[in-house]
This record gives sequence, structure tokens and C-alpha cells, in this order.
Amino acid sequence: MKLDLIQPFISAVDTVLAETMETPVTIGGLKMDDEGYRKKGVAAMIAIKGAIEGRVILDVEPRAAARVANYLAGEDITLDAQAMRETVSELANMVIGNAVTLLNDRGSTYKVYPPELITDEQLAREGADTEATVLSFETQHGNVYMNIAMRYFRRRQRERNVVAVS
Repeated sequence: MKLDLIQPFISAVDTVLAETMETPVTIGGLKMDDEGYRKKGVAAMIAIKGAIEGRVILDVEPRAAARVANYLAGEDITLDAQAMRETVSELANMVIGNAVTLLNDRGSTYKVYPPELITDEQLAREGADTEATVLSFETQHGNVYMNIAMRYFRRRQRERNVVAVS
């Protein structure tokens, strides 16, 4: 996967996490994954279509999700399972919104689908035949993982061929 496809997502996660966790963010690791991804917390998947297409999975450790929820609420709150899922969905919306803005600044438009909370079984199926880049973002409040599978959209060859009209 080309770096120019994933750089807007890296920048977006870094920016959003630094703000919502009010702490520095470090990229802890980057690896290629061609097997089913195993989540470490609560995960949301966002599909993207346009000049590039694919999906991004944002996987948030519970401690990190709690910190983001406290920031968004403006006070310390206790998270139940539902609030945890809602927090991760909102965080995914913020990250993808920032990333798509960066992509749109390049002159293309994209359709972004709402985040979908994803189970371990769905993750295993989703990644079974897809090469993805997995990044780890480390903070003092917990880690966030991003699994990106993107590619340039290629129209079918017959749509690209020019037909002569006589």
C-alpha cells in the first residue's frame, strides 16, 4: 500500500487523539497484515469510496476510550458497554472526517459510510484476503490501533478505452 494513501489517516489519528486525550501521541509500530485482524478493544469500521476505496478499522483499548469519553463529556464519567461503543464510533467519525478533509484537499471527493461496530468474527472475515497496514498509536491513557486497507479505484478497462466515432 502506498504511503500517500495512508498518510492522511495517520495525520488525522495523531491530531484527533492528541486533542481528545490531551497528551502526546507516539506511533508505536507499523506492520503489514494479510491475515484476519484481532481486535484489542472496541473496534469500528468505516468504508470509503471515491478515487481511493477501502476501509479503515479503528480499534480502541477500553482505557483510551474512557479518556476520550471524559474529554467529550467535559467531565469524568463512568462508561458502560453501550457508552464505550458510542465513544469509539464518535472517535472514528472524527478521525475519518479529518482524513477525508485532507484527501478532499487533493482535489477528489469521497463517500464515507457511517462507522459500523465490528465483532471478532467480522474482523477475521474482513481481513482474510486483504492486505492491510496496521498502526499502533500509543498514549499515556492507552493505545489505539488503525487497520487500513485502501487502494486506488480503477475503472474497468473498457470504460477507459476511447471508441472512435465515424
